[in-house]
Amino acid sequence: MPDSAAKPRPQFRNIQISQIASYRLPLPGKLSILHRVSGFALFLALPLVLLPLFERSLISEIGFADFRDIVSHPLVKIVLLGLIWAYLHHFCAGIRFLLLDIHVGIEKAKAQRSAGIVFVVSLALTLVFGLKLFGVF
Repeated sequence: MPDSAAKPRPQFRNIQISQIASYRLPLPGKLSILHRVSGFALFLALPLVLLPLFERSLISEIGFADFRDIVSHPLVKIVLLGLIWAYLHHFCAGIRFLLLDIHVGIEKAKAQRSAGIVFVVSLALTLVFGLKLFGVF
């Protein structure tokens, strides 16, 4: 009698709502969810935040001075830093997903590593842009 007949096959079932908090999502799964969240944030921010600020800066010299005053507020800088992170994360994750679409790095270990690389690169670039935004250099 073969060994496979002695062991029952594992059953995979959908998780319940009460199990969501304890479910450990792998790193590529977290990256995918944040890719969607960052895309949605950028989609909402474009007409609500970015285009009005851009329009204000192009109207006249007085409009540009108003824009500069608005952007110099620390709370606005934090919002802009969040949008910078959203753009950089979405961009880096998008490149990763394009590579996965052409079957580069689809093995489990390589997918884990590339997800980690995307997080590190996007956060490092956000740090650099954040330092520039807050006037450190």
